[in-house]
Amino acid sequence: MTVIDGERTRSEPDVIAQTRDLLRIARTLYASDRAALAALDAMQTRLDEPLRVAVAGMVKAGKSTLLNALLGERIAATDAGECTRVVTWYRYAQTPSISMHLRDGRTERMQIRRDHGRLVLDLGGRVAEEIDWIDVGWPLGGLESQILIDTPGIASLSHGVSARTAQFLAPEQSASSADAVIYLMRHLHGSDIHFLEAFRDTAAGAAQSVCAVGVLSRADEVGSGRIDSLMSARRVARRYERDGELASLALGVIPMAGLLAEGARTLRESEFIALRDLAGRERTDRERLLVSADRFVRPDADTDLSVGVRQDLLARFGLFGVRLAAAVIRGGVADSSSLSAALAEQSGLHQLEEFIARQFIPRAPALKVRGVMMQLQELVSERPCEGEERIRAGIERFFASAHTLRELSLLALARTGALPLPEAEADDAIRIIGGDGTTAALRLGMAEGASQGEIRIRAQQESIRWRSLAADPTAAPDTAEIRRCVVRSLAGIASEIGGARDLRPAPDVVPSGGPGHGAGEDAEQESQQHQRGLRRKNRLHDLSLRSQRDPFR
Repeated sequence: MTVIDGERTRSEPDVIAQTRDLLRIARTLYASDRAALAALDAMQTRLDEPLRVAVAGMVKAGKSTLLNALLGERIAATDAGECTRVVTWYRYAQTPSISMHLRDGRTERMQIRRDHGRLVLDLGGRVAEEIDWIDVGWPLGGLESQILIDTPGIASLSHGVSARTAQFLAPEQSASSADAVIYLMRHLHGSDIHFLEAFRDTAAGAAQSVCAVGVLSRADEVGSGRIDSLMSARRVARRYERDGELASLALGVIPMAGLLAEGARTLRESEFIALRDLAGRERTDRERLLVSADRFVRPDADTDLSVGVRQDLLARFGLFGVRLAAAVIRGGVADSSSLSAALAEQSGLHQLEEFIARQFIPRAPALKVRGVMMQLQELVSERPCEGEERIRAGIERFFASAHTLRELSLLALARTGALPLPEAEADDAIRIIGGDGTTAALRLGMAEGASQGEIRIRAQQESIRWRSLAADPTAAPDTAEIRRCVVRSLAGIASEIGGARDLRPAPDVVPSGGPGHGAGEDAEQESQQHQRGLRRKNRLHDLSLRSQRDPFR
């Protein structure tokens, strides 16, 4: 750990370790309460397992199709059966297993069966109302760093279906069961805004952070299946990103052709051969065949491909995907692996995966702890016990000092264009607090391949600049607080590259109601902050001089 102005800059593993210590204290205090101990066991499991990322959206938004694309396997149910009405978890396991958790508390193992390459979830005649959730363990590398959770559609005609998702992701009286959300929308609808507001309020905690990304699903339909459909969809996505209501609820909006993404990730060699045959036809014949979905599957169509093969291609890739695959093959793609990669890139899947890898996964420890702390807070409120003040103090310390959550809070604020900084300074601040990614190079606006020495020099320069800005006595309180947050982020970079020995950012004082404000600070913390505030006036001149020192020496 690095000591900065009498405080410790906690690394993420330390946050996990400190939370384990707090859970041990809680376990001691609740030693005779079996229900509380069961709840603490669930919190410990949440702390130890990978980040929980839920896939949510309105009915028919393409959630299960997107999930299959992310998994690279056709194992999520995409039909309109009972399975799509049940919350289903997909987690890493060395051997495949499927369990059905019933509402009466029992657990039943389910058969593993495939049909035409797709996993079949056989509920054994049970209906969704009898099932709490389904747990699928599968040996996929992508599940080692995250648990993917498929949820029933919101705004369903069946109130019970929508209620299951609301209760899981945005319950009114408790913490969300997910750490982050991928939210799919075909068009921006009032129900989308309402759900994201509920998830933010439920999952954010005292820091009011935002951990959701919007996906403009079925983006190929925006341009009526034309080859340039995704270009049109990107313009729509940018407009949604600037929308006043949505901007503060999601960290970005990514256009995506889900059916194409699933087809790309699960492409079979026989499908590549059929698409290659189609691409090899004369241009006029090919265009006549692909003018519409009806024309493509006509029995009398002028092609050697059977009706069944063409129907399968249409179901797997959509007309847009078939057109795009033919164009890509004609552009020089010579094998199925290359076609799979090219279609996945064109679908928007890579952009979404990169977003998750840059924004969610690196913040996993803090996001997991946030969920555990909120559950712990709920437990203490519902089941008070002697000595509970030790637990409450630990919860308050976390929310008061969790810098990762402050960064997410500021990013959400920045999405509305509300950072009280000059434009160029605001752009730099957004980048440094992780708007483009959380690696040291990306935060500093450098190429990912930059050397440690280059990163060190840039971090040094940025630290001097932002420490000077943070010491400006004429700055408004909100402006000064944002600058201090940036300095803390730069201190984290210095710690990451091993050069933070003498780095001392501006005092970490959070004004009431300001970005990243930690709720419920105890009297001792408030007293310490008040004393630092009284000393600050006398230290401004000294701090300005100190900001010129090399913090990396």
